[in-house]
Amino acid sequence: MIPDKKLLEKTRARFNKKKFIHPDPLEFVYRYAAAHDREIAGFVAAALAYGNVTQILRSVEKVLKPMGPSPRRWLLKISPADITRTFSSFKHRFTTGGELTVFLINIKTTIKEYGSLENCFMKHYRPADETLAEAVYDFVNDFNSNACAPTLTPCPEKKSSFKRLNLFLRWMVRKDIIDPGVWKNIPPSKLIVPLDTHMFRIARELGLTARKDTSMKTALEITAAFRRVSPADPVKYDFALTRAGILKIS
Repeated sequence: MIPDKKLLEKTRARFNKKKFIHPDPLEFVYRYAAAHDREIAGFVAAALAYGNVTQILRSVEKVLKPMGPSPRRWLLKISPADITRTFSSFKHRFTTGGELTVFLINIKTTIKEYGSLENCFMKHYRPADETLAEAVYDFVNDFNSNACAPTLTPCPEKKSSFKRLNLFLRWMVRKDIIDPGVWKNIPPSKLIVPLDTHMFRIARELGLTARKDTSMKTALEITAAFRRVSPADPVKYDFALTRAGILKIS
């Protein structure tokens, strides 16, 4: 089914505004000026973006605050043992301090090896692919090669839609009044809809999918529907469409 473009554009005109960013973990990305800090803050914020939004913002704050003005500099200087000590008491829903430590050490290892998260992702990016699905799988396997933090970067074999990683990629790749567009080498046409509960409900109401699961197949089906309206930027409506549900605005 082809979505109603007039409805989508009307919703985007209403909600695609900076005043609606709060409360969204995206706001943490805008704290930093440098791209290498923004991508780390964004990865942390997106990885913890599950559960109650107030709890999400509180948890992201607990992680980023000790890192000071530059998360990248902090991670490169600190030892794995000190990361463990810093976050030993951390808890966010199912994510423990131990699991967060694994995740942060994986970021540290990745930026030491590749220079940035973007460089690591670009190693797995294939321009001929219609979407980033395979690049996402390969990036996660690379990122988790030493150890896995399953509540933050789940194993690709579980067929997750990688909602939070696709959210992170939306922030990094798209550039408009909402998304900062930190990365420069991937076109928005490759992005996949971050399939959270709000988008899943909306997509079913709009008839964009009849599937009953939130797998990658469902995310790709919904993305394909949006691509029929906006081939160059199929995820452009994501922020606006989910605002009404999140903010409880009719």
